[in-house]
Amino acid sequence: MANPFYTIGHSTRSIPEFVELLREANVRLVVDVRTIPRSRTNPQFNRDALPESLASYQIGYEHIAELGGLRGRQRSAEPSPNGFWENTSFRNYADYALTGRFREGIDRLTDLGGWSVTAIMCAEAVWWRCHRRIIADYLLASGRAVFHILGPGKIEPASMTPVARLTTAGIVYAGLPEPDPPRGAGVASRHKS
Repeated sequence: MANPFYTIGHSTRSIPEFVELLREANVRLVVDVRTIPRSRTNPQFNRDALPESLASYQIGYEHIAELGGLRGRQRSAEPSPNGFWENTSFRNYADYALTGRFREGIDRLTDLGGWSVTAIMCAEAVWWRCHRRIIADYLLASGRAVFHILGPGKIEPASMTPVARLTTAGIVYAGLPEPDPPRGAGVASRHKS
């Protein structure tokens, strides 16, 4: 059975708090997906400090630059196929995720995850405001189990973004999700004789 993947945001946690969350999920490897693997406000998560801190808890560290966020608009004559994302940062990242460079990063991530339980780490505390959600969609589309670590005792299963559609180029986020029907819609017609 394949190892699950987890996502986590370091936020303002201390290293012991962060490690405790990782241990709850039996994580053995942290894959850093920050474009710039450092933090002015939380230097304990800088690339020059974090690997050594994690090693003291027998947890590995890898940085995959190809999966880093903060992507500019892709240079293309065509408009973005990812119109679902109103937030420019998410749309730019979804466009970037259609490139070969992103695919190299995902391939490396899945290879690493084959060897040990892996957590994908960025700075943002919550997955739905971070590019980790798009990375999670790619893992889910490939049949991998993904879970989001939210806090002590709070781990939830990931699910695909509702509008995500797998294409030959990758995942496209076009259009808007189907709205839920209004409460009670259709009930009267079912009960009329």
